[in-house]
Formats: sequence, C-alpha cells, structure tokens
Amino acid sequence: MSFEFNPKPYLCRRYLTNGHLQTIVGNFLPRTDTLPAPEEQLVEVSPASGSQIASQVRCVCHWQPAGVRAERPTVILLHGLEGSSDSQYIVGNANKLWKRGANVVRMNMRNCGGTEALTPTLYHSGLSGDVLAVMRYFVDRYGLRQVSLVGYSMGGNLVLKLAGDVGEAAPPELHRVVGVSPAVDLGPSATLLHAPANRLYEWKFLRALLKRYRRKTVLFPRAYDANRATGISSLREFDEKITALYSGFRGAEDYYYRAAAARVLDRIAVPTLILHALDDPFVLITRESRAKIDANPSIHMIETEHGGHCAFLAPPDAAAGDDGYWAESTLVDFVLG
Repeated sequence: MSFEFNPKPYLCRRYLTNGHLQTIVGNFLPRTDTLPAPEEQLVEVSPASGSQIASQVRCVCHWQPAGVRAERPTVILLHGLEGSSDSQYIVGNANKLWKRGANVVRMNMRNCGGTEALTPTLYHSGLSGDVLAVMRYFVDRYGLRQVSLVGYSMGGNLVLKLAGDVGEAAPPELHRVVGVSPAVDLGPSATLLHAPANRLYEWKFLRALLKRYRRKTVLFPRAYDANRATGISSLREFDEKITALYSGFRGAEDYYYRAAAARVLDRIAVPTLILHALDDPFVLITRESRAKIDANPSIHMIETEHGGHCAFLAPPDAAAGDDGYWAESTLVDFVLG
C-alpha cells in the first residue's frame, strides 16, 4: 500500500559537506536531554542458535501517564553496532518523541548497555526476533495500540529485516518502520568498511567488539574460547571467526546473506521510511536492493547528497525550535504523522 510523506528537504549544514566530517561531528555533538527519569525493564527474548537458555535485553522506557498510555503512539528506538540506549542519536530522538506525546522505549541489543551477563549468546545483525519480542512484551503488558520501530545503522537493518520477515502478517499494532543509514547489505558494507579511508571506523568497531568478546569469555568460559580473538584485524575476520561460529552460521558470507534485510525488502508491507546519504562512508545500498526498494510501494526512501553516516546535520533554527538534526525531526514527523 502506497502512502504520502512530504518532509522538509535536507539542507546540509555549512562546512559539513564531507561525509566523514558529518559522521564524526554528528557522533560527538551532545543532545539536549530533558527526559523524565526512566523505568528500566528486562525483557526475555528467545534463545539464539546454539543456546537453550533464554536471554534478556534491557529496555529504558519513558511512559506517558497510565491513563493515556495505551492510546498514545509508542516508538521503540534501536541503536547501531556497539551503541546503546545512551547513544546520542537515541537520546535526541527520545526527547523529540517524548515532547510530541509518545511513549519511548530505548532498547539495548543483547550484550549492549552493560548487559553481557544477561545472555549467554553474542549479538549480531540477524536478531530481528528480539525486536519483535520486545514489541509483543509491551503491547501485552500495557495494551498498546500503535507501535513504530526506529533503527540506526545495524539497528536499521534489524527493524527492516523484521518488517520483511513478518510481511503481510505484521502485527496489527505495528504502525511504521524507519531505518536511518541502515546496513541492509551487510557484506558489501563490511567490504567498504575495510577500505583504507574507513579503517579508522573499522578499528573503532573492532576494538569494541573484541573487548566485549573477551568480557564474554570471562563470564561464560565454557562457551567461548578467548584465543579466537587473537590476530583478528578486520570486521569480516571477526564475523568469520567469532560471530558465525557462535551464532549458527557457516561463515561470514553466510551470516551476511542470512542476516541482511536486503533479502526481504520486497516483502515489507507496513509504511516504511529509509534515510540514506550518498556520502555515507561505509554503508552501501546495492543496485539489487535499490530495485527492491523502488518496486515496493510500502517503502519511501529519501537519499540525500550529503549527511554522512547517521548524521544529517542541517543548519539549526532556534527561533523555529529546530536543533538541526534533520533525520531526527523527519522520522518523528513520519512515525507520529
């Protein structure tokens, strides 16, 4: 089903027409945070491949008053690789959504946000079922009538994959889905991340992933071999030697194929927004995925010339109440419109 959405066009902030600069500045600029004290809840999710033990994820929730909670729109926000519920873009979106009267759930992926001890498994880009489990939990608990999913980067892949997985059988409460700089083509993006111009990003991710893996080997010494982290020098190598091995995939390529939203983009049946910048340094949307997106009337993709990865910094306009975070303002209008 097609739909109309006409957001304010993106105007790049002055001096930030370089995708790398946008990405770096956007990652470190602090957001104004006036959210009320959260309610934290642990939600049980299904065991991942290779484990018979259920896992838990930590959700940081901001609920509207109990008398109106069920009828207010709810938005579940999902961070990117090695992010958390405290990532700047998650905090920025949460504040905007809360001020517009929505319930906000800042979901941490497995192991993220200091939750390594809550699951015997690792986390990866294919665990879209965790998002569905969180959604169902809160719908059942509070009688929520309308839930939207917003994911950044790896989180964008997860919410888009979930929308494709459920297809026409999407829960009636699922209202809209948004992927910001979504890594829908995992393999090509991993290749691009290894390019010389992007090695700084790759090392940042890899260092954090290896640190987290070593923490898991201490918490679950019978499950993980600390020696497997030795000598790994790329994200693809990490996924080949660790992610695939411990998550039920035959190798990195099998993981990238099976976990990518690209496989199911054509099956998405709920109104969906994708925001992507052509100068994103390391997330690539392939020609095949673009064809699926273009052919699916349920997906509206906005592709900007500039914006970097998850940044989209525009000139702020204090008089109009615009802080210059275009992607945040755009997706809020989409999910609450």
